[in-house]
Amino acid sequence: MTSTTAPPRPLPPALLHNLRRLTGDEKHDAAAHSTLDVLWVLHDRVLRLRPDDPAMPGRDRFLLSKGHGPASYYAVLATAGFFPEHWLDDLAGPTAPLGHHPDRLLVPGVEISSGSLGHGLPLAVGLARGLDLTGEAGDVHVLVGDAELDEGSNHEAIALAGRWGLRRLRCVVVDNASATLGWPGGIARRFEVEGWSSAHADAADHDALHAALTRPADGPHVTVVRAARKGA
Repeated sequence: MTSTTAPPRPLPPALLHNLRRLTGDEKHDAAAHSTLDVLWVLHDRVLRLRPDDPAMPGRDRFLLSKGHGPASYYAVLATAGFFPEHWLDDLAGPTAPLGHHPDRLLVPGVEISSGSLGHGLPLAVGLARGLDLTGEAGDVHVLVGDAELDEGSNHEAIALAGRWGLRRLRCVVVDNASATLGWPGGIARRFEVEGWSSAHADAADHDALHAALTRPADGPHVTVVRAARKGA
């Protein structure tokens, strides 16, 4: 019988070490850890971003809408060279740039300040539309949580993106089974009925994640990432 178990996570030791340096927000460990794999694959293999040239022409934009519990995001950015790793040793201190929610004015590599649910995808829609109108190169990637899709603002953003056919817009939904409302046919179906293309991948299978995140699309595209169930 063929095994369906995903291969081990090929996460670099330096990233895992940096994640362990972040303490003081254990309440949001589940939210943070559910995003670690996809954040790493995005920053390591997908996004056109350079720490030494944050305004490079044709750069991609990454919006972390799931901004509560940003430990994994901080660890990825530090490992990728966006800010000094020693910043990780002081989370939410009196003068620390790293807070319990990421602040775009304080943390290099952060595109939007986030944490309140339901804001990231609408902002991504506006940004992708703006890039279309100006003709500027680059894609817009936004990461949301499955429970965040309960917010009505996301329903409106999903519909509008489909109507506009925003081919630059790519959404990632991290599904750790924490949503309250759900959707008939699953998360991807919610996007598909509004004209999005979709793909699925397990968080631990980085090659499948990369393939799903970079799949060609003529309009907006969503990747649903299956992560460990919250509380498991």
